[in-house]
Parts: sequence; C-alpha cells; structure tokens
Amino acid sequence: MASLKEIKSRIGSVKGTSKVTSAMKMVSSAKLHKAQGMINSMLPYQKSLDDIVSNFLSGETPFYSPYVLKEEEKPSAANRVAVVVFSSNSSLCGAFNYNIIREFMSLVLDLKAEMIPDDRIDIYPVGKKVEDAVRKMEFKPVTSLKTGEEEFSFQSLAAKPDYKKIFALASHIMEQYASGVLSRVYVIYHHFKSSAVQKVERLSYLPLEISSYKKEKNATSEGWLNNYIVEPSVSQVIESLMPQLLKQKLYTCLADSYASEHAARTIAMQVATDNAEDLIQELTILYNKSRQQAITAELLDIIAGSSQ
Repeated sequence: MASLKEIKSRIGSVKGTSKVTSAMKMVSSAKLHKAQGMINSMLPYQKSLDDIVSNFLSGETPFYSPYVLKEEEKPSAANRVAVVVFSSNSSLCGAFNYNIIREFMSLVLDLKAEMIPDDRIDIYPVGKKVEDAVRKMEFKPVTSLKTGEEEFSFQSLAAKPDYKKIFALASHIMEQYASGVLSRVYVIYHHFKSSAVQKVERLSYLPLEISSYKKEKNATSEGWLNNYIVEPSVSQVIESLMPQLLKQKLYTCLADSYASEHAARTIAMQVATDNAEDLIQELTILYNKSRQQAITAELLDIIAGSSQ
C-alpha cells in the first residue's frame, strides 16, 4: 500500500489537474457561445442567398457559370483535385481531430481508387493537427496564402475565424478551378448540430451541382416565384451570385468547424473534471483508511509495550 505522503501528493496533483480542466472547460464554453452567436447571425443571410440562387436555377432561362455542373455533365477526371480540411490547432477535444483525419484518409483512398496519384492532390489544411497528419502521410500541403502585401497562415483561421481571409482562400480556389488547374474541390469539416452532436461532413465544393439547388417545377418558397424579370440578364446575375455563394459556403464550413471544436473540448474537459473529482474522492477515502490503519498500529504498539 502507498504511504500517506504519496497518497496526499497524488491528491494534490489530481486537484491541480481538475483546476486546469475546469478552466479549459469554461474558456471553451465561452468561445462556443460566441461561435453559436456567429452562426445564428449568419444563418438568415445564408438561407436568403440559397433561396435566391435556388429560385434562379429552377427557372427555364439558360445561363453559364464556370462553377456550375449541369445535370448532363460529369466532373472531369483530369487535372488536379483540391481538398480543404478543417481541424483544430490544439488537442484535448476528444475524437474531434481523429475523425477529421480518418475522413481525409478515406477520401484519399477513394481518389487513389480513381487512379489519381498523390502528387495531383492539393491539400489546404486549416488547423495544426490535420497539417501535421498530412505531412506524416508525406503530402506537401499548402499552409499559407498571400493576398496583396499580406500573407497569412491557415492555422490562424482555425484559431480565429476571419471573414476576409477565408474569402481570400475561397477566391484562390475558385480561380484555380475556373482556369482549369483544378477539376474538383472537396471540403472536410465538422457540422455543428448541437453542443453534444458534431458530424463529420465531406462536401463536394466544386463543381457546384444544380440538382442540389433546383426546386420542382412551379414550386414557390415563401412567396418567391421562379419567373423573375431580371436586368440586365439572368446569366449575369447568376454569374455574380455564384462566387458569393461559394465564398459564403466555405465560411460556413469554417464557422461550423470552430463551433464543433469548442463544443467537443467543452464536453471532453467536463468529463475529465468529473473523472478527476471521482478520483479525488477515491484517494481521500484511501488516505483516511491508511491513516486510520497507521493510528491503530501505533496504538497497538503502545498497548503492547505498556503490558510488558
């Protein structure tokens, strides 16, 4: 049995750990609350933009957009494939990063099954954990982007979502796709459903499939009709809306991932704090029993000595 000093030292160590996990839980909880507010503020704009684009695409007017995949077309297997992966910069958030890395590995296996070699896969890791994992898999990820005179790393996006920076990343990827350098773009991230549920999603970012936005013929949504009278033309309006839609979609993925990270860390730190408190109770009971045994042994020694 461990000595009283060892048990007391261990109790102090566990109490210190409990304070750290409790503090981390409160910090992540505050960041989660902020992230939820950011998502709630963004949702009305996202929904309105989706409805407008959906109604335009559901019409019969022909249009052209370099980002749209029409129903009779299929994505080209030529050129390169890009993957944007969102993770966290730090650990202690349960299986959050593991699930992202596992989904990324699954995507790589699917691409290899299509005979696409590793050197034709461009990876944009947003988060230190997935960046480290990608390097261990012997990929050469794109870790930063230069816009004008400013250059920023993608790890800064994982630490703090930035509207302008994620828009710059989206613009860069869209330019690569429109110029024919990229044939497909995927996004892997956690979709935030609630504080207890975060689901890994693999999104086909480009090309954009019309079928996912089109409504049934003559369908209406909240009073919006499909037969718009548009100036100067439907094609020009769609051409200006598509980049905004794609940029907003990537920002939504970033916000979802940021909220999911702190939700996962809040739960993980709560579980760690509860386990620490349970362990403290067990050690306290063990300490009291050991102390009582030591006192009893001393009393027996005194009694035995006085009787001789």
